Amino acid sequence: MKIAAAQISCALGDLDANLSKIREFSSRAKDAGAELIVFPEMVDTGYSMPVIQKHATPWTDGAVPELRKIAKNFSIAIIGGVSERDGAAIYNSQLVVDANGQVVAKYRKTHLVTAAPIEERTCFSGGNEFASLTVAGFRFGLSICYDLRFPEMCRTLAVEHGANVFITSSAWPFPRVEHLRILAMARAIENQSYLILANRVGTDDGVTFCGTSAIIDPYGAIVAAASVDREEIIQAEISDHVIDSVRNRMAVFAHRRMDLY
Repeated sequence: MKIAAAQISCALGDLDANLSKIREFSSRAKDAGAELIVFPEMVDTGYSMPVIQKHATPWTDGAVPELRKIAKNFSIAIIGGVSERDGAAIYNSQLVVDANGQVVAKYRKTHLVTAAPIEERTCFSGGNEFASLTVAGFRFGLSICYDLRFPEMCRTLAVEHGANVFITSSAWPFPRVEHLRILAMARAIENQSYLILANRVGTDDGVTFCGTSAIIDPYGAIVAAASVDREEIIQAEISDHVIDSVRNRMAVFAHRRMDLY
């Protein structure tokens, strides 16, 4: 299966501009033979708490119906981070739209970052469950940005959900760019799984994002990588044979000491 990751900037509060960019990158990915494209976090509104509070919509309106049209028009599955207003609550969410334009899964960010100048708790409610789905024989585990700092999440997705491909939509800032690289590789290595990371570039409300989008294989090798500051698409084939080879060579899941943990 060929997967693409879109590293893009966003226009704060400008849904039409952001959808135009999503449409462009989806078209480019399809032309390159990708079956699925992953977008970063909050691609509908940009990553600014006041802007999100103003522009977040229920999924019957706003970005989601348009993303469904884009997926169907280009016959490509789309995963990306979008706002989700549900009554009085707003969620930092990730949706999965299949190539027929159907929403087949969603995840609400469970770990909300509180590190100045980013205070997600002033805007978002936290999700309360993890999410996964089967795509073309692979089991995808969904995650958003700060989730990478919590190894328990990926391990739960791997062990309890059977995930072998982690999908991470992110708006990770520059001061911690090395953390992003290391954490993404660690989550792939320790769970012997692929990790697809789509991170933002550009600057929103004074926060500059560090790019570094990557596709990492179950051995921890980076098979596709992006720059720190340019919009671009990366892509790679994922293979169940690679997953099986790595897991058969070193059976870390069987060697866990559950009696001690």
